Amino acid sequence: MKLKLLLGSAAIAIALASSVFAAGKVGIAMPTQSSSRWISDGNSMVEQFEAAGYSTILQYAEDDIPNQLAQIENMITNGVNALVIAAIDGTTLSNALENAHHAGIQVIAYDRLIRDSKYVDYYATFNNFKVGVQQATSLVSGLQQQFGDSPYNVEVFGGSPDDNNAYFFYSGAMSVLQPLIDNGTVKIVSGQTGMDTVGTLRWDGAVAQARMDNLLSAYYTDTKVHGILSPYDGLSIGILSSLKGVGYGSDDLQMPIVTGQDAEIRSIKSILANEQYSTVFKDTRELARVTVGMVNALLQGSKPEINDTETYDNGVKVVPSYLLEPVSLDISNWEEILIGSGYYTKDKLQ
Repeated sequence: MKLKLLLGSAAIAIALASSVFAAGKVGIAMPTQSSSRWISDGNSMVEQFEAAGYSTILQYAEDDIPNQLAQIENMITNGVNALVIAAIDGTTLSNALENAHHAGIQVIAYDRLIRDSKYVDYYATFNNFKVGVQQATSLVSGLQQQFGDSPYNVEVFGGSPDDNNAYFFYSGAMSVLQPLIDNGTVKIVSGQTGMDTVGTLRWDGAVAQARMDNLLSAYYTDTKVHGILSPYDGLSIGILSSLKGVGYGSDDLQMPIVTGQDAEIRSIKSILANEQYSTVFKDTRELARVTVGMVNALLQGSKPEINDTETYDNGVKVVPSYLLEPVSLDISNWEEILIGSGYYTKDKLQ
């Protein structure tokens, strides 16, 4: 387990260690600093690109689409050799990417697929369908462990509809849950499913909290909710606040099983406090390493290492991709995975 987390892809690590890096400038466009995950991504990439001999421009758009577009255009004007973009809205960058192409700039979509453009060269991400599978599998395991026999009353939350990953998370989760819904093991009391209904714009925890408030008041005055499928830790914290607001987590009312993603510090502390049940860990250091390897290969005139040429159709082309493995994390393995790999130190979680 530790070796997988630390190495991710031995081939990529060897390639990076043995290659002679060309000097160049890389623009890194991140969506927001409101999530600690994106801060970690940005820091990891700057560290690894600069160690490899590149200069960097790192900017956060704070979930403002025009701001991100302006930042990318400024990076193009500043003469970057490559762009690494985690898009706020994966459908809004076509003109900027065409400008980048005509300027000879390579483009890597970072963790969020950029749609509707033929000028996306490669995509670095995790196996996002598997993330959803892990979340739902953990949810079902927690339900069985905490509440015994079914049926289980469950509600489902989705990610931001403008983020292509949200649909993979949802599809992966429903591949596990739908058979259980069909056979009566899981009951969606509100009847609310489908990304058009359960999606949470901009992954906003306050929006998730408000929806959970509404679900509790409309459907759970005379019954208990047993589980919440949450695709992201920031939503999970909002959902938990709503649940605690009506007494869940007290001696008389067990906390439902709540999932998550990104292993953010608040959620790890919540897991240690027996509130959030689980999360999915995605090692941003490994994603940065893959991305640096892609950019380095492109700027040296060679082909980056990829392991997927079928999954990510952006509406114009299938974008060649490298998919990393996510890891399901809960109270049983958090220390081995997070502390053992050096991702966090214990003092950060106190």
